[in-house]
Parts: sequence; structure tokens; C-alpha cells
Amino acid sequence: MEQAWDAIVVGGGPAGLSAALLLGRARRRVLLCDSGEHRNDRAVAMHGFLTRDGIPPGELRRLAREELRAYTGVRVADCRVVEARREESGFVVMLEGEAAPLRSRRLLLATGMVDELPDLPGLNAIWGRTAWHCPYCDGYERRDQPLAVHGEGRLGVKMALEVRSWSHDLVLCTGGSPIDGKDRRRLRELSIGLREERLVALEQEDGELRALRFADGGVLPRRGLFLAAPQRQRCELAERLGCSRTRKGMIRAGHDGGTEVPGLYVAGDTSPHVQLAIVAAAQGSMAAFALNAELLRDDLQAERRPMPA
Repeated sequence: MEQAWDAIVVGGGPAGLSAALLLGRARRRVLLCDSGEHRNDRAVAMHGFLTRDGIPPGELRRLAREELRAYTGVRVADCRVVEARREESGFVVMLEGEAAPLRSRRLLLATGMVDELPDLPGLNAIWGRTAWHCPYCDGYERRDQPLAVHGEGRLGVKMALEVRSWSHDLVLCTGGSPIDGKDRRRLRELSIGLREERLVALEQEDGELRALRFADGGVLPRRGLFLAAPQRQRCELAERLGCSRTRKGMIRAGHDGGTEVPGLYVAGDTSPHVQLAIVAAAQGSMAAFALNAELLRDDLQAERRPMPA
């Protein structure tokens, strides 16, 4: 593998692929590293992506990789980045299983987030099919059907208020976490049911949710479940390099993905923006544009330097 790159992009989802595409069109030498772990791996389809509404996530990635083959400066490596450090000329990056380090003038992290799912028997069988984390992505297909939201406290209430746009047959399950009086009144006004007993199992058939089972023995028939689950960064590289997080746990970055670490950019769900695949792709392009503008300035300055006598 070549030892020096204009940019290394870490993450092979919509953000990383979009960044690599734009940088390839700018005639940059780009290495895209994809660990093979993606937040939407279990999803049946992606939605809200213009011209690709309903496409399986893996198919979108396959098509994007095919497009990248047209750009001779872009290489895709199925590997995990295990370490990165900043140096004067850019970044030194280590890949899992590789002894020799790679050097890159700029680094773009598009590693995404991980949903911290509750330990619910039956959830694994339906996750991505009839249980999800985003109503904008999957609510339309279950519109007007009996739905449930599972989440603690204010996080669960907020999700329930969102999901009500897709169905008025809705129940919020809090697992016993406290709900204040104002939120209780709001739920009651909107006819959103409230179940505070602990949820102990999800009854399913062939990946289709059928009912929720509670600790008191009660069973509630439902056709879809949205989880208001906490998230964490999939990768710690940004923090190791010196980035700080926002209050919500995202990497602190500007609108173009630039971070407080010179030459380091972030894009996609890992950054503080709306978490949609099409938004992640746009962020990848924005970060790549800003990154390339920096490289252009560096190149022009280098050309202006007088040659040594």
C-alpha cells in the first residue's frame, strides 16, 4: 500500500463515500478505510434519500464504490484504522494488521455512532425490520398502525411526540423511569398511552413484531417499535487526536466539518447535525470541499516559495 496520501477518509458509509468521490474529482490521492461496521447494517431499506428512496443500505454502498473506481486517485481498503496521530506535515495512520504506518496531509473521520440498545429478549430478531431508532426513516411504512416507543424520561417523551405524526395509535413505554407532571399532561392531551411497567420481552414472528410483554404479565399488541436509545461514538480517534465533544456527545466541529485539530475533519452522524443518510452524504461533500480548499492553499504557497540557490 502506498505510504503517502492527500487525504485518508475513515468510514465507508454515505459521508465517507461522498467525501472520497468529491476528493477524487478534485484529483486528490485518497484512501478510504471501511471497517465493515455501519449503523444501518440491519436496516431493510434507507428512506428519504433522493432518487434512492427504499434502497438497501448495502446496495447504496456497493453502487458508490463502483462509482469511485472511475477515479484513479481513490483507493478503498476494507480495514480498520486503529491509531492516528498529528504531526507537522499532517497525520500518521496505522491500519489493523499493517506494520508500516501511512501518512496523509489531511484526515477525515466519518465513523458514525452506535445505538446502545436495551437488553430486551426478542429485539435482535426484529431490529431494523419492525424496530428502529428513526421515525423519519421508517415511520411512513407503518403509518396509522399500532406503534410503541420505548425510552426513559424526557428522551422517551420527545420520541413519542415525534412518532405521533405517523400514528395516533401510540403507547410510550418508560420502563419505570420518572415522567414529570407536565409531560404526563401533554401525553394525555394527545391521547398517547403510557405504560410504566418494565418491558420484559418482545413477541415476534418471522421478524415481525406482534406484541410487547410486561413484567406484570400484561401483553400489548403492536406492529412497530421505536427506541429512544442513547448513542455513543463508534470510534475514539477524534478524541485521541484532541477533539472535544458537545453536550450531546457529538464531535465539536464547524459547519464544514472542520475541528479544533488542524487538518482534521468529521462528517456524518459523528458530527452535530441531523442524523439522516442524505444529510451525512452532504456533510461528506462539505467536509471534502473545505479539506481540498486547505490543500489548494498549501499547494499554492509551496509553488510561490523561491527555489534554493
